[in-house]
Amino acid sequence: MANSGRRKPPLVADRRKPKTKPKAKPKAKPRRRVTRSKTARRGGPIRRAFSGLLRWVWRIVWGIGWRVGLVAGLIVGLATGYVYTTLPDVAKLLDGRARGSVTLLDREGEVFAWRGDQFGGVVTAQNVSKHLRNAVVATEDKRFYLHPGIDPIGIASAVRINLSEGRGPLSGHGGSTISQQTAKLLCLGVEFNEKDWESEAAYVRDCRQSSLWRKAKEAIYALAMEAKYSKDEVLSIYLNRAYLGGGAYGAEAAAQRYFGKPAAGLNAAEGAMLAGLLTAPSTLAPTSNIERSQNRASVVVRLMEDQGYLTAAEADAAIANPAELSEAAEAQAGGYFADWVMASGPEFFTRDTTEDVIIRTTLDQRIQTAAEDAMQYIFEEKVREGSKAQAAIVVMSADGAVRGMVGGRETKVTGAFNRATQARRQTGSAFKPFVYATALELGYSSQATVTDEPYCLDIPGSGRWCPSNYDHKFHGRVTLTEALKKSYNIPAVKVSESVGRDLVRRVASEFGIQSDLADGPALALGASESTLLEMSGAYAGILNGGSSVTPYGLVELRLLGQDEPLMGTGGGIGERVIREEAAQELIYMMHQVVKSGSGRRAALPDREAAGKTGTTQAARDAWFLGFTADYVVGVWMGYDDNTPLTGVTGGGLPAEIWHETMIRVDEGVPVRPLPMMRAPSRPTQNLGTEQDNQSQPQRQPTQQPGRERKKPIENILRKLLGGG
Repeated sequence: MANSGRRKPPLVADRRKPKTKPKAKPKAKPRRRVTRSKTARRGGPIRRAFSGLLRWVWRIVWGIGWRVGLVAGLIVGLATGYVYTTLPDVAKLLDGRARGSVTLLDREGEVFAWRGDQFGGVVTAQNVSKHLRNAVVATEDKRFYLHPGIDPIGIASAVRINLSEGRGPLSGHGGSTISQQTAKLLCLGVEFNEKDWESEAAYVRDCRQSSLWRKAKEAIYALAMEAKYSKDEVLSIYLNRAYLGGGAYGAEAAAQRYFGKPAAGLNAAEGAMLAGLLTAPSTLAPTSNIERSQNRASVVVRLMEDQGYLTAAEADAAIANPAELSEAAEAQAGGYFADWVMASGPEFFTRDTTEDVIIRTTLDQRIQTAAEDAMQYIFEEKVREGSKAQAAIVVMSADGAVRGMVGGRETKVTGAFNRATQARRQTGSAFKPFVYATALELGYSSQATVTDEPYCLDIPGSGRWCPSNYDHKFHGRVTLTEALKKSYNIPAVKVSESVGRDLVRRVASEFGIQSDLADGPALALGASESTLLEMSGAYAGILNGGSSVTPYGLVELRLLGQDEPLMGTGGGIGERVIREEAAQELIYMMHQVVKSGSGRRAALPDREAAGKTGTTQAARDAWFLGFTADYVVGVWMGYDDNTPLTGVTGGGLPAEIWHETMIRVDEGVPVRPLPMMRAPSRPTQNLGTEQDNQSQPQRQPTQQPGRERKKPIENILRKLLGGG
């Protein structure tokens, strides 16, 4: 074969384009391989050691931490579960007071004071005003509806604030939720038992302690409540148990106490004010300082606005029109009177009541205001600035019903020392009407005479005693009316010794002066001590025609929700002490005191008045007691520490206080004449003989009256003679 052995050509198409030699790629510079030693990659020995230590610590922390966390979680869960099983029905937790409340009504049936733990009734988160509910949440726990009972965010924020203010992490702001605060109010379910606690105060202190352990227990209790009750139920417990000042426990009591309306009817300003009290109820109570309460309420309103509960316009309106106290709350009338009624009533229904009690009283708020205004006027206009002198006023009807009482210069107080009922002071010449009442009852006339001259007595064990008149003069023979009108001391002592001081003591006691009366001749000059209330009651006995009275303020006591009273009036008119004619003649004599005697400053422009001044030794006490046809008013003035008054007698400032009080009390009251014997016409008698000047005269036998003896004096004489 010709081509055998030849190489066959390839079976491919020829290239259409001339074959070109491809460009060679530029050679990349060889990369320098950087290598690190194992030592360099792990750092130096110090760094390796530190990293290893951190990893080792982390492994320990993690290994222990999750186990501790698991154990703590189990403990908290078990504790929460246990507390859950002990929680009662929510209805049993709403009223947690250990004591009841007392609501005091005036003579017209209007509320004027509250005492005890006021409650008002159960409310729920659904039926209170939305403004109150929102204000409480906005102020106390803005994440209330989001957390399970404890709020870690709130706690962290509280710690941060405390540290920034230089306090300890748990000092100051606590970050407690409403649930935790409710747990504290419930005292973690521990109820007060007298056998287990030294006192109720000790129980309360234990409930309010804020140790770390206590906080932990409150947190567990809060978690259990959140598991057992709904949010609204927890909030309802809080709204019913929280103390809101003024003795008010719970929203309903506070709403009634401060605003005179139910908790369901509160507006935004009022709801904000109540919510603002939760931080410091006693300090911020509007009855203590309304301006401070309104300022705090403004802060709460802005919190409500920030959290969307109020629009800007609503918030501005609430701040522009702040909450105001109701008329009764603003007046704070009759604090001294209310305290007296509470102290004089049965203890188990007043001071220690576990029930809610309603007491209707004799108080007349118009008269109470009149007495307070008179006191304020005199001390502002007539008493020097800075004086520490005190005064007291009692206003009562002729039957002993107390219509008004002021126990000191500060009239808007509660629980203060009551000088009208608690201060026992010498009565001075204010006692003299009972000396002359005895003489009149024995048949002497107001026109009987007695000689005002030097007079001395030898007192066994005390020596010679010679009384003197205030003006240090002698006035010769004077009538009994003149002697009382000018408040002469010597005639009063001589009359007392003549009729028998034992009989004088008996008459005064029968008229209601219960204090221990002096045994010596100084009895006639008011050496004995008494209270203003007792003296006012004794003068009421003169006004009503000679019958004793027991001053009283309580008219009716009943339990809340019941119509039948448990007790009624605890005082009033008692037995006759002197004849009506004798009382009417004594009123005439006392009228002369006001008309032209030592009590002229007490005279009234439009009606007759009668009364008597009284100034004790060294002017430590000054009195004026008197009456018109309708009311008796007693006034005392002095210092609490018995410091002598400067330039003050019973006919001075006390008479002016009496005058200002009576003008206001009798405003609008029809004018009526005094029930007095206007022209005594009995024969004139003389008291005292020439023996009056002897060192120790014999007491003359009691002169028999010229007319038929009456039963009252017979009873008194029978008692003195031991005949029953």
